[in-house]
Amino acid sequence: MKDSAKYAKIVEWSEEDQCYVGSAPGLILGGCHGNDEKQVFDELCQIVEEAIELYRKDNKPLPTAYKTSHNHPIQPAPKSSATDEQRWAL
Repeated sequence: MKDSAKYAKIVEWSEEDQCYVGSAPGLILGGCHGNDEKQVFDELCQIVEEAIELYRKDNKPLPTAYKTSHNHPIQPAPKSSATDEQRWAL
């Protein structure tokens, strides 16, 4: 298994930004965004690969990947006054 497959890659619609936002919690800060969900996911996968290459180049250990399973998928947090991005919790 490639190291990049160990990291959750999340693409979700942002009402605030009116576009799809991609993130990889625990590996990168920020992420990518765009109007096409598949293109955002493809770009996010490339960003994850590049981030892993940079960790290796700098001889730094990779961060621990968040664990999810089919039995315990990522679930939204209870509703609050938070923004859409803040509502999602692992």
